[in-house]
Amino acid sequence: MEFCANTGKDIIIRACGKTFARHAIKTHFVQVGESYIDLLEHYVKPLWQPGDILSVSEKVIALCQGRVVTEEECRPGFWAKVLARFVHQTAAGPGMGLPVKMQFAINTCGLKRVLQAAFWAGVDKLRGVHGTFYDMLDPEVRGLDGFFGRDIPEYAHMGVRIPSRPDAVCDQVYEKTGIVMMIVDANDLSRELLGRCSRLQDWTQEALLSLIADNPAGQDRQLTPFILIREYTGRAEDGPLITNHRNKEETIWNWPSTG
Repeated sequence: MEFCANTGKDIIIRACGKTFARHAIKTHFVQVGESYIDLLEHYVKPLWQPGDILSVSEKVIALCQGRVVTEEECRPGFWAKVLARFVHQTAAGPGMGLPVKMQFAINTCGLKRVLQAAFWAGVDKLRGVHGTFYDMLDPEVRGLDGFFGRDIPEYAHMGVRIPSRPDAVCDQVYEKTGIVMMIVDANDLSRELLGRCSRLQDWTQEALLSLIADNPAGQDRQLTPFILIREYTGRAEDGPLITNHRNKEETIWNWPSTG
């Protein structure tokens, strides 16, 4: 098979003292309410080999679970509009700088708790410490995506929450398909392990995240929510790199034949 990488990402990575190849599996744009089991059976199972690890974007699982919120549910009030003005912007997007997302935080955690988090975040910012606002609130706040259509227009008016019971999802997937997977929330600035199959309990969180240290799925409209990870014991020259092979957004690596 051919291993493909998104633009600017490497197929081969060194992690945990070993060499791994990552294949970015392209899918259609997943809609709310689709079956993640069906998606995995269709896109991943034909490529799967024992020993592989699948890294799955939390967005695709959340969409399948219907874990979305609308602008109507998060119509910004006075405090959401005020607090959003003071949020530090990052390259990953505006985050809580969007009043609609700030309103989600208020709806989820309560105004008092959000005001406390904002106060201490301001204090810590003077000391050069960032992330306090999110650390003091529910993980749902940090994990909310969407309401921002610059890269993915379909998310302009919809928020995507973190998946429900991600560890249980991974175990269900293994029972039904045999695929060993982890669910991650990743962008070009940070990576977080949300859930993993019980078959991966011997792996530390740091080791699993090192397999996707460069965020091979990307954070734009690559439509590659599944990253197949396979240990490689051969030589890099056995599978020469070929660039601009398909749509000028992929790198192709020919997996050496074992036959």
